[in-house]
Amino acid sequence: MNKSMDGANLRKKIIDLLKKEGATSSDEELNRVVMNMLKILPPARSTKSARTSKMLDAIRGPFPFPPPRNPAFTFIDLFAGIGGFRLAFQKAGGRSVFCSEWDEYAQMTYKANYGEVPTGDIRAVDIDDIPDHDVLCAGFPCQPFSLAGVSKKNALGRATGFDDLTQGTLFFEIRKILQAKRPAAFFLENVKNLMSHDHGHTFQVISGVLQQELGYVIKAEVVDGKAWVPQHRERIFIVGFDPQQVDITAEEINIPHAPLAREHFRRRRLADVIQQNVDGHTLGPGTWASLERHKAHHEEAGNGFGYGIIRWPIAADEVTRTISARYYKDGAEILVEQPGQRPRRLTVQEAMQLQGYDPDYFVFPVTDCQAYKQIGNSVVWPAVHSCALEIARVLRERRRRG
Repeated sequence: MNKSMDGANLRKKIIDLLKKEGATSSDEELNRVVMNMLKILPPARSTKSARTSKMLDAIRGPFPFPPPRNPAFTFIDLFAGIGGFRLAFQKAGGRSVFCSEWDEYAQMTYKANYGEVPTGDIRAVDIDDIPDHDVLCAGFPCQPFSLAGVSKKNALGRATGFDDLTQGTLFFEIRKILQAKRPAAFFLENVKNLMSHDHGHTFQVISGVLQQELGYVIKAEVVDGKAWVPQHRERIFIVGFDPQQVDITAEEINIPHAPLAREHFRRRRLADVIQQNVDGHTLGPGTWASLERHKAHHEEAGNGFGYGIIRWPIAADEVTRTISARYYKDGAEILVEQPGQRPRRLTVQEAMQLQGYDPDYFVFPVTDCQAYKQIGNSVVWPAVHSCALEIARVLRERRRRG
């Protein structure tokens, strides 16, 4: 690529082509998307630095996060989103042999970062097409397990097993794969309220399936991502091992609540993440007025609901509220103070760091709206990575031979 096609000139040409094809986003939005697209192109060649370019290409590959060449174990990535589990388990020495994600925009981001497009709806996948694997990973949607029909079946003298209780839910797909493939371990993640969802019935069914029906040894704990990133984000981690393949008890399963000493992890402070003097993200007057009315209403009612705002100076130990998939709408969970004007939303680069993603490497080849949704639906991947390291250690040290 020669110099005349570099930088702003090249971006302008691509934006013009996108507009000809019907793109309706603003120039600012299109420019950001194109800049992210250009991050994943092979680097420009020059005779002067050909050797250096080849070395860099060999290190990073054609996309930011290539799989390890000599993996210690294999895993599958279900309900993959943008690949938080993929990144965590790859960096723990694993290689993904199958991934599934139905959202087309999340598939684009996954492809840009890992070099493959996930299979679509897991319910349409033949289990025989899923390779054998050591670890199953899934951040599955939380759904109620219906008891409809149970009384009728009991009256008819029919047994009501877990098969009936989970039928039609996405957890049922996990159950089927665990039953058919018998991986040595699994890692499941969900919202903290899974334990109390549907008066505790949902978690009762899940743990019953995993332990009593499938015979796995499991441990479930709520982990707060704030030990790894400056965001308060509580999620339930469920880790399980097949006792026929791994010599371990439930009490011996370790789910880290902070980075492991061997990681030498450096946690970023919120003040390191939030930028000053950011353009283009200030809330509109109508949005800001609506948020202020909403907060005043709840304060009058004695509730704690309302927007959250980061004020200057930012305290060394400050953490944000939990970012959600709805962040793109008004940014209410996490706003940034702008003295003398209305507050602003986080930039995509700031938001992604609250989940542990590095803006110098991780790519979002989608609009800001989609990027915010994907970030809010993702995981604090460094927290998952610490757990992945422990799972990898157990597989290495406690796997039964023969």
